[in-house]
Amino acid sequence: MAVPTVREKLAILSDAAKYDASCASSGSAGRDSLKSGGIGSTEGMGICHSYAPDGRCISLLKILLTNFCIYDCSYCINRSSSNVRRARFSVDEVVQLTMTFYRRNYIEGLFLSSGVIRSPDETMAEMVEVARKLREDEKFGGYIHLKTIPESSADLIEQAGRHADRLSINVELPTDEGVKNLAPEKRPETIRLSMANLRSKLEEKHEPTLRTKRRQRFAPGGQSTQMIVGADATPDAGILHASARLYGSYHLRRVYYSAFSPIPDSSKALPLVKPPLMREHRLYQADWLMRFYGFSQPEIFAGDPAGMLDLEIDPKLAWALRSRGAFPVDVNRASREALLRVPGLGVKVVDRILRTRRLRRLRIEDVGRLCQSIAKVRPFIVAEGWSPGSMTDELRLRERLVPKPRQLSLF
Repeated sequence: MAVPTVREKLAILSDAAKYDASCASSGSAGRDSLKSGGIGSTEGMGICHSYAPDGRCISLLKILLTNFCIYDCSYCINRSSSNVRRARFSVDEVVQLTMTFYRRNYIEGLFLSSGVIRSPDETMAEMVEVARKLREDEKFGGYIHLKTIPESSADLIEQAGRHADRLSINVELPTDEGVKNLAPEKRPETIRLSMANLRSKLEEKHEPTLRTKRRQRFAPGGQSTQMIVGADATPDAGILHASARLYGSYHLRRVYYSAFSPIPDSSKALPLVKPPLMREHRLYQADWLMRFYGFSQPEIFAGDPAGMLDLEIDPKLAWALRSRGAFPVDVNRASREALLRVPGLGVKVVDRILRTRRLRRLRIEDVGRLCQSIAKVRPFIVAEGWSPGSMTDELRLRERLVPKPRQLSLF
C-alpha cells in the first residue's frame, strides 16, 4: 500500500476531526508575539470557521494526530472496528502545517485531537510535543487547544497545560450506563478523576506564587468537555442535568454537545431519538438559558413530561407560551431578570434597554432597532405608546411565531 502524502493525510484527518467539538478560543489570555519577535496571536482574525461567545470569528486548523485507535466505541467513526481509511501525522508534519497555514492567514490557531495509538501516554506525549515545538521552536503565539486523554499521566497533562490555551477531556456520554454500554473500554470514574485533577491543577496554577506574586501560565482558557447526544436514549432533561453537574463540579468553560448520527457500517443498531443537529442546537439554547438567563431546569421542561425540548421553537419562546401570565413586561419599568425572559431579547439587548431607558422612555420602534426580530418580542412587552392587548393570550400565537416551512427550489 502506498504511503499517503501530507495532503492526503490532511484530507483524511481533517475530515475525521469534524466529530470533535470544543473548537473556540474564547477565554484564552490575550497574547501577541509580535512584541517578542515571534509569530501568531490569539486575537487575530482569519477565515471564519466558528464563533466565540463574544462574537469573534475564529479559524482553527482542526485535525487529528491520527485516526488509528485501540478503542472500539460504538458511536465513533474512528473506532478500531470501523472500515475507514487510516492515516497518521508525524509531530513535525503537524507543526509545519500549522505554521504554513498561519503565515498564509488561513487560520489563527490549532485544535488537535487524536485516536489512541498503542497507549494513552504515547499518544499524549506526541500531542504535547507538537505544542512544545510550536511554542518553543517556532515561537508560535496563536491559539492551541489540546483534547487530552483521561488515562494519560499527570506529568503529561501538566506539560500540555504549559503550552496550550485550553485543555479538554471528553466525558463521552451523559450517563455512566451509556459509557459502559457503548464504550466498554473506557471507565467513567477515570474520566471524572482526570477532570477533577485538571480542575485542581488549574486552580493551583492560577494562584499567585509567594516569590513572584504572579500566576503561572497553565491553560488560561480553562477546560471544556464534549458530550455525545443521541447515541443513547437519555432525554434532553437528563443531558442538561448531567451538564449542570459538570459545570458545578469542574468549573468548565463549556460543555459541547456533539450530535450523533448513525454510522453506516455500524454493527450495533443505536437509537436516534430526535433529528440530531436541531436537537443539538436546542440543547445549546437551553444550556445558555440556565447559565446566563436565570432559568431552572424544571421551568424549561415543564411542558413535556418526557423531558424533551420542542424542536420547532426555541426553549425561551416555548416557556413564554406556557407562562403567559408573566407577560406583557413593561420595557420601561421591568427588572433585568424579567426582561431576560422575554423571547427575542438577549443579554446585550437587555443591557442596552436598561442604559437607554435612563435617558428616555422607550417606544416599540426603539426596541425594534435594538433587537433582531421585533415580531417575536411584540406580543410579550409593553412600551411607550404600545400594548399587545389580547395578542399575548391569542390561541394561535404559536402558529404566528413559528417560521412557516418553505419549499426548496430545485433550480
